[in-house]
Amino acid sequence: MSDTHFRSLVLERHRHLKWKAFDSLEAILMVLCGVCIFMFTLSVFADVITRTLGDPWVWLQQVTTAFFCWGVFIGMAAATRRNDHFYLTEITKRMKGTSRSVIEAFNRIVVLVVSVLLTYYGWQNALLDMGSFRMPSLIPLTVYTGIVPLAGIMIGLFTLEQLINGLQNGFEGPEDLENVVTEGDGHE
Repeated sequence: MSDTHFRSLVLERHRHLKWKAFDSLEAILMVLCGVCIFMFTLSVFADVITRTLGDPWVWLQQVTTAFFCWGVFIGMAAATRRNDHFYLTEITKRMKGTSRSVIEAFNRIVVLVVSVLLTYYGWQNALLDMGSFRMPSLIPLTVYTGIVPLAGIMIGLFTLEQLINGLQNGFEGPEDLENVVTEGDGHE
């Protein structure tokens, strides 16, 4: 992947909360999200076509389920890194100072706790699923659930990254300042 393509996949918003060391992981997650969405769509399309022709390929449902599961959890990790969906950004982006820092830190601590739970219980579930198999392919269920602890680890890593950088540098970024309405600026 060239440097230009790599940079186009990494969201520059909230750059002050990110370490450059994780930029390549964000880019990889975005590519994997695209692959999962494409393959999910392709397998659903192929399933519909084969069923319409009267010769269904039953294993396509398993492929669809796998790409859906992996896409959801990879997407959760990517969204955490990109500061999307998991935080109360609509509330906090108009706040400043200590009150914002407290709410932002609390949000990230909650997400961090959830990531630990995802990792621990996801691992337990993946181990249990080693003895369970999907019919007719006999694929271990861990193929579907193995992404849960991996996503938990990545979500925890990205949340720690944002928490540390936010507490050191402040959670407010340049993109938030344009949303703050000050007194006497002409807005009624």
